[in-house]
Amino acid sequence: MSNPVRRLYDEQQQSPWLDYIRRDMLQDGALRRYAEDDGIRGVTANPTIFEKAIGAGHDYDEQITQLVRDGVATADIFERIAIEDLRAATDILRPVYDASGGNDGFVSIEVSPDKAFHTQPSIDEAKRWWSLVDRPNLMVKIPATDEGLPAIEQCVADGVNINITLIFAIEFYERVMEAYVRGIERRVDAGNDVTNSNSVASFFVSRVDTSVDKLLDARIEQAKSDAERAALSALLGKAAVANAKVAYQKFGAMFGSERFRRLEAKGAKRQRPLWASTGTKNAAYSDILYVQELIGPHTVNTMPPATIDAFRDHGVVRRTIDEGVDEAERALGRLEELGISMKQVTDDLQSDGVKLFSQSFAQITATVEQKAAEIRKKASAA
Repeated sequence: MSNPVRRLYDEQQQSPWLDYIRRDMLQDGALRRYAEDDGIRGVTANPTIFEKAIGAGHDYDEQITQLVRDGVATADIFERIAIEDLRAATDILRPVYDASGGNDGFVSIEVSPDKAFHTQPSIDEAKRWWSLVDRPNLMVKIPATDEGLPAIEQCVADGVNINITLIFAIEFYERVMEAYVRGIERRVDAGNDVTNSNSVASFFVSRVDTSVDKLLDARIEQAKSDAERAALSALLGKAAVANAKVAYQKFGAMFGSERFRRLEAKGAKRQRPLWASTGTKNAAYSDILYVQELIGPHTVNTMPPATIDAFRDHGVVRRTIDEGVDEAERALGRLEELGISMKQVTDDLQSDGVKLFSQSFAQITATVEQKAAEIRKKASAA
């Protein structure tokens, strides 16, 4: 039987991306094999992934050693490492980008999280990375914050490919799509080409279930009747998929509108929803839950290696993204009736997400500093 991961795109026009990067996979052909064998059509990277890659093993020791010898400041070493990996990954996926007409083959990295709550610094940082990496199939991530929205619009208007990350709330997702469309409209009004402008909106999935299930479990423990306990238990593991399915309906409404069709006639591309955080965190649920239930056209699913392996092994490829939408809406409504506010859940997740990325950036600095110190110590002892 053919590979289910590859069939996601071939049969359902959903692009599978890899949520992982490290230097050895760029050098030993692993990323190329992911593209050729599994039909992987993009890569997402984040500070946590880079920190683990730098800290584990010795993939980066040679470059760090040379940078230390060259007198490069510790604070700048990570940037040099990231640029080299991003250029290598984008070059490996350039054939995908070219064959897809610029629709896929992207590699993305985010701006420093300390810029997440500042508009102009986010714009400046996104443009700086765009210029430094200098590849048409790069995407720069900007978090979906109030301050990030005008930065997204400006970067799109200026022709920078943007991956809007840390989207949890449907209402915020609608604002993200609006920022993208306004950026494209401004670009068209200025007489600029939009055929190579590309963006994805990273809608996070599994973390929603983690948060909602925790609240449901607490309510289940306090339930005063079997009926109440059953009503609460029926919602466990339902919120994340329901949230994403309803978001996809919003995507269809925006990019099927007459407003966007006018832009599409000029070559504009839809801003695809990207299902992020799709590794299953609860062992009680299917290890492919957040892939299997969210298959549909004009979407991306970025998966860690273990999830790709699992879907390759036992995934079933069929369109599921718009199955049970009424049921999804009822589940979200039922949560509200039971006193679980999705707005509060998603607001907290967004805030926590930015904090976690900040911690990962800080950890990268600490890891690089430790590696650099070890290298200096060996050099002085030699």
